[in-house]
Amino acid sequence: MNHAIVSREEWLDARKALLAKERAMTHELDALRAERRRLPWVKIEKPYVFDGPEGACTLADLFRGRSQLAIYHFMLTPGSDHVCRGCSFISDHVDTARQHFEHADLSFAAVSRVPLQRIEEVKHRMGWTFPWVSSHDSDFNFDFGVSFTPEDLAAGRAIYNYGEVIRESQDMFGASIFVKDDSGAIFHTYSTHRRGAELLMGALNWLDLVPNGRNGNAGTTGWLRLHDEY
Repeated sequence: MNHAIVSREEWLDARKALLAKERAMTHELDALRAERRRLPWVKIEKPYVFDGPEGACTLADLFRGRSQLAIYHFMLTPGSDHVCRGCSFISDHVDTARQHFEHADLSFAAVSRVPLQRIEEVKHRMGWTFPWVSSHDSDFNFDFGVSFTPEDLAAGRAIYNYGEVIRESQDMFGASIFVKDDSGAIFHTYSTHRRGAELLMGALNWLDLVPNGRNGNAGTTGWLRLHDEY
């Protein structure tokens, strides 16, 4: 590392200048978060059914008695043995965190297109306990823009992240947020993809504090491995 070495007084001057920028950015993020919460909602009309460890379940069942639900669209493509490192990195953050946000009226579930048996294999290998269901007989992943048919890929109709054309991968990643009102009606309020998913990667915030950042020059997540492969 090649950094300037200065006196404590010079360091404090530089740190205070950066603090002013950090405070301004924090206020901008607060405003952005408030704008996100004010987004309009879309009522869910389709009766989505998933395959879970206890049998068939609906989107409403995944709320588990709460009024808010976060879905993580985990990339597991039918017929492939690949396990997405980025999705796994996000999932490593969930089990400890959800004991807190479940007490703030937020449930969590992961959804993938592969059959439940494959989900259970990956879940057991990685030691995760969060709810994870299969949408292999459902339009859910396609309707929320994270899965694509071979025909759509070939024709350039596979649109991801509100504008990006996907050419090869049948499955991508993201998070979607839903709310349920007192009548039982369910609404889609928000989805995020690509670097928007960094909101869910708490470990990156720690790495962003240190001089080497996100593992030096290895890229944002190029250095990642499944946690049992380090």
